[in-house]
Amino acid sequence: MLWVKAIHVFFVVAWFAGLFYLPRLFVYHADTADDSGHERFCVMERRLYAITTLGMVGTWVFGLWLLWLVPGYLQMGWLHAKLALVLGLSAYHGWLRARVRAFAARRNTRSARFYRIANEVPAVVLLAVVILVIVKPF
Repeated sequence: MLWVKAIHVFFVVAWFAGLFYLPRLFVYHADTADDSGHERFCVMERRLYAITTLGMVGTWVFGLWLLWLVPGYLQMGWLHAKLALVLGLSAYHGWLRARVRAFAARRNTRSARFYRIANEVPAVVLLAVVILVIVKPF
């Protein structure tokens, strides 16, 4: 079980690295006016999104594997809250995909300030998940 947990944590870290950096790329991309800069950001965003998606898939696979190994976790309230947050984070991940596509099609209508604020979402979720997993408040 410890091996599965360690690999799960590895994928969580990889996923969050992308979730933290992709909106930051959007901040800079939103302020870019030249074609070469636009193309460079599109390539970076597309590649980072792909790697981030691998992190998300690995997180889910190894997280579900942990639940299969220890089904008693499903009786704990903190895990229900954690799973709800992870589902929400997965939706946020999908929203990032929509943003990558909007930038690529030159249809972005959001400001750099909007993406600075959106960049805080994964940090808040991460804090909540860490507290739920470590403290197990309920």
